[in-house]
Amino acid sequence: MKSITIKNSNKEITIGKVVCVGRNYADHAKEMGNEIPDKFPLVFMKTATCMINSGENVVHPDYSENLHHEIELVLLVGKTVKNATLEESQSAIAGYAVGLDMTLRDLQFKAKDKGEPWTFAKIFDTSGVISNFVSVDEYSLTGNERIYLSVNGEFRQEATIGLMLFNATEIIKNISSRMTLEAGDLIFTGTPAGVSRVVKGDKLSGGIENIGEIETAIV
Repeated sequence: MKSITIKNSNKEITIGKVVCVGRNYADHAKEMGNEIPDKFPLVFMKTATCMINSGENVVHPDYSENLHHEIELVLLVGKTVKNATLEESQSAIAGYAVGLDMTLRDLQFKAKDKGEPWTFAKIFDTSGVISNFVSVDEYSLTGNERIYLSVNGEFRQEATIGLMLFNATEIIKNISSRMTLEAGDLIFTGTPAGVSRVVKGDKLSGGIENIGEIETAIV
């Protein structure tokens, strides 16, 4: 998967950078035993080659025994921004989608214990799942949108977007102060509490109210 689509549009957009925000819900930071960011969000990266569409399968790597789900709001960047103001950050958002940031938690913990980057816990093939995007011209976030995920029909994650420590425009403002964002870049905005292990055969489904739904199976 190298491109994405926007609902009610025939235009395909090539994926650029995939920037991810961590610890953006206080309850999730706490459940992982991490400090809560106060001035600047934690940022890491995925790659375009990680990404698959909703409905495709997540392939469980054989070198990990602890794969976790993380349901997230995903932003589509629509234009180049650097050192953006809040107003410029808002205007840079072209659309919203539902995303799954699949994480090899055992690899992540081992890397953190050694003080090393946990890149390989995040960038295995099929580790990023996304729905179609909704254009900002069709829908504006209110902050009250429900975000949720179930595994085999059992709810694991449920919250509202308004619980994010850094909202969408603040995220773009902060990230653009450190790197240039370009049209086609995706931003995963963090996950609420309730992350848990999934295994081969599990079926995941979730969504964000008024944005879309997402589903995948672990194989």
